[in-house]
This record gives sequence, structure tokens and C-alpha cells, in this order.
Amino acid sequence: MNHFCQPGTRLPPALQTDEPLLRLEALGFSHQGVPLLQGIELTLKPRGRTVILGPNGAGKSLLMRLAHGLLTPSSGQVRWACHESGRPLRQAMVFQRPVMLRRSALANLSYALAARGVPWRQRRSLATAALERFGLTNLADRPARVLSGGEQQRLALARAWVLEPDVLFLDEPTSALDPASMRAVEDAVHAFHDQGSRIVMTSHDLNQARRLADDIIFLYEGRIIEHTPAQTFFREPSSQLARDFLSGELLG
Repeated sequence: MNHFCQPGTRLPPALQTDEPLLRLEALGFSHQGVPLLQGIELTLKPRGRTVILGPNGAGKSLLMRLAHGLLTPSSGQVRWACHESGRPLRQAMVFQRPVMLRRSALANLSYALAARGVPWRQRRSLATAALERFGLTNLADRPARVLSGGEQQRLALARAWVLEPDVLFLDEPTSALDPASMRAVEDAVHAFHDQGSRIVMTSHDLNQARRLADDIIFLYEGRIIEHTPAQTFFREPSSQLARDFLSGELLG
């Protein structure tokens, strides 16, 4: 049950190769004796945008939290590749409801830079540039917790941006956002991808998945039913469960 390139279990360097970036091996998670994820086998390559789909309760967010290391699996193993130097990959996660610190928007970014070890003389300029990148310059001194939902989500993305993540996890980042805020988030996903971040996200929006995904993981009742290129999944899913899901059927 190892995370983040621990000695003896890490994968070889992958960022500049086709070697796997992440492997989940026989991964399982139970809560109070109830299995929520079972027998997860998954390999992700270094580049691309993976969208995890499935009905409510399928285990989408849980799978990401296990991969990111926020939870410890009940069984199996999480194995990440490393940089050639042996440094673990830098990761960030943006939640459906962002967690904002009790400080200004600018200070939220400065705090993230401090945690990354950036010298204090550089923090303000980097944080200011990130706010500008996400259209938040005029909100720099406003308390982060009073921002609107869309503004908080953009601030969470700006906070991830300053971390320069190798891997970015997004847990339904556009849930309950208006169309303009949704577009801003999707534009940010493209920007992260263009700068080299590996994207793994959950979504309940099939149209969004069509727009963003390179590959799809389809989960049902804690198991991976399909993992396939996005075009294949939407054109010709291999399972009846996925066909029913795409047609809007309630899965029982």
C-alpha cells in the first residue's frame, strides 16, 4: 500500500517516456466492512486527460483520493513513477467544493508557494501572475471565502497552477457552476494539459467528457467496467452497462 515513489516500489522515470505514470494493482477500499472499491487494476500513461465516469456511488471520487494519497487502500498498491532524479511527482487536487483558507485570494496562493518551498521574495510576483492568468486580479485582496462559487473554483485552479503539478486531479470541478464559469474551468484544464500536467478528473457531464477526455474510465459499483479511448467509449462501448449509462438509463 505504497504511494508517491517510495523506495523499493516506485516505477521507473516516465515523464519523458511511454513507461507507465501510475499503476493501481489489486486496489481495494472498504469502510466499516463494506467494500466500496474492489480489484482495481489500472495503468495510466504519462500524458493525456482521463475522465472517470459512472453513476452516483460508483466510487469515482474515492478512486482519485486513493490515487492521490489522501486515503490509504484496504488492499493492493498504488505505484507512481518518479522523475529521473528520483523526486516524487508533484501533484495537486481541485475539489468539487474548494477549501479556501481564511485569508485573501492572493494570500491563498502565497501560502501554497510557501508550502512548495518558494523563497518569499518570489511568492508575490508568482501569485500575482497566477491571479492574472485566471482573471482574478481585481479580487486579489478580497477574502477568499466570500468569493462566488465560480471565483473560488478559479482560485483553486490558480493555486494548483502555482504548484506546477505533474499530475492534476479534478473532482467534478464544474458541478453547479454557471456556463461562463464552466467554460473558464474547461479552458484551465486545456492550459494545464498544454503545460504538461497529466489530467485525471471526474465528471457527471457527458458532453464535458466528450470535449475534454482522451480516455474514459467507466466505474460501476466499485469496479472498473471499461477503460478505453474516449472516441471508442462514446461511439461503441463494449459493455451493456456503459451503453445503458450513455443512453440515460438508471443502472440497477
